[in-house]
Amino acid sequence: MKLLLDEHLSDKLIPKLSDIFPGSKHVKELELQNEDDLKIWNYAKDHDFVIVTKDADFVDIVNVKGYPPYLVWIRSGNVRVNEIERVIRNNAVRISNTFDAQGEIGIVQIR
Repeated sequence: MKLLLDEHLSDKLIPKLSDIFPGSKHVKELELQNEDDLKIWNYAKDHDFVIVTKDADFVDIVNVKGYPPYLVWIRSGNVRVNEIERVIRNNAVRISNTFDAQGEIGIVQIR
């Protein structure tokens, strides 16, 4: 499973998470950092990414368009990169199991 981190998250997370989510990218790497959310959603869908965001707009898109792509919605304020890394690592099994099951859940919320 590979993650696509949106612009509200640091691109410094990519190398920190590469051991558990290889192939992950940041929108900046893909020159999508200033694109609208729907374009990022479509890119993720076309390239089999799970979107990781703090942006509730992606939730609205998933609620209208469905999934995939799946969405990890981090519900926290401004926190350091290491804290976001810790939160993603602590929830890595939950993320993988939820989306690998191909069930009825398209969004994982992390607080």
